[in-house]
Amino acid sequence: MAAHLGPSGRGTELLRSGALYGMVHAAALIAVAAIAQSRGPVGLALTVAGWSFAAGMLLFSLSLFALALTGSEWLGMITPFGGAGLLVGWAALAVHASSRRA
Repeated sequence: MAAHLGPSGRGTELLRSGALYGMVHAAALIAVAAIAQSRGPVGLALTVAGWSFAAGMLLFSLSLFALALTGSEWLGMITPFGGAGLLVGWAALAVHASSRRA
């Protein structure tokens, strides 16, 4: 949809990036939910991973979509907070995985 209905140039790239990161991290969030359902008590690291992926996806992808569609540059200042949330999610998932090995 972004390739056909979105603005051309930079706007299309922003829409594409927002969609790609949203899809990848939606799959990661589904995996976190599946891990949480299949194991016993859910630990702090897995809880942090889930909430970080959810918040990061919303802030990152939605800010890119809004930036592409409105052109308001101040929306680009929100995107790094979403990216940081995604990074925290991956770090928390790695902590959870390493704690399960021990």
